[in-house]
Amino acid sequence: MAMSDRLLPLAHTPARATSETPLTRLLLIGTAILFLVAILFLPLITVFAEAFRKGVEVFVASFAEPDTQAAIRLTLLVAAIAVPVNAIVGLAASWAIAKFTFRGKNLLLTLIDLPFSISPVISGLVYVLLFGAHGWLGPWLTANGIEIIFAVPGIVLATILVTFPFVARELIPLMQAQGTAEEEAALTLGASGWYTFFHVTLPNVKWALLYGVLLCNARAMGEFGAVSVVSGHIRGLTNTMPLQVEILYNEYNFTAAFAVASLLAGLALLTLIAKSLLEWRFAGELAAGRRH
Repeated sequence: MAMSDRLLPLAHTPARATSETPLTRLLLIGTAILFLVAILFLPLITVFAEAFRKGVEVFVASFAEPDTQAAIRLTLLVAAIAVPVNAIVGLAASWAIAKFTFRGKNLLLTLIDLPFSISPVISGLVYVLLFGAHGWLGPWLTANGIEIIFAVPGIVLATILVTFPFVARELIPLMQAQGTAEEEAALTLGASGWYTFFHVTLPNVKWALLYGVLLCNARAMGEFGAVSVVSGHIRGLTNTMPLQVEILYNEYNFTAAFAVASLLAGLALLTLIAKSLLEWRFAGELAAGRRH
């Protein structure tokens, strides 16, 4: 028997060892589907079912309440401020980390990931300790008529803190994978630094930037813990939609609570659809950064 014939069975051993039977495949897929149905789809269906349980008229009337309208406006306002700030700062931080070498780069990377590592409640408490009435800067702020805690600025700051990593963490791996060859070529041809950034660097990461902005926006609108600490729960003034849902539910106004919750869920679903479209359309570009 030839040597190749004796080695042939061994060559097929890894394929058999790593393949699964149809029954195993069915069990794995079935388990995943059951888990998603129980943990994700059933609660989501329940939210919309409860929101419309008393009819469309009652559902629509739930949004006519002034405090609910104020909560919706505040949520959109906070997201409109926090998301662009995080997009700009996250893009700048990613550009610096991926394209330049400097002291403290690893420390900056650690600080970017810090909001992922601490509780949102702690994130809000940090601002209370800084800007609260008995905080480090509280007396000076009060003396000068500046309100941060229990006001919109505190909510914006807390939201920016907990949502900051989303944009940066999408851009940094992609920029590192792309390297600096194109930027160096542009500079060699006489382009300025800003021209190179807007015409070379930014176009190469625009879809990853949009992807990060979508994730940041979804978290900004749904943030509860950090906002709850710094808001003061002042009805009509500092309650965002998640806080308004809690208040309505605690008052046994279940239909209104689930109506507002369904609006949040709908916005989250729209974000998920946009995210999925980006992943489908630009899968190669988005995956390239994650592999690195």
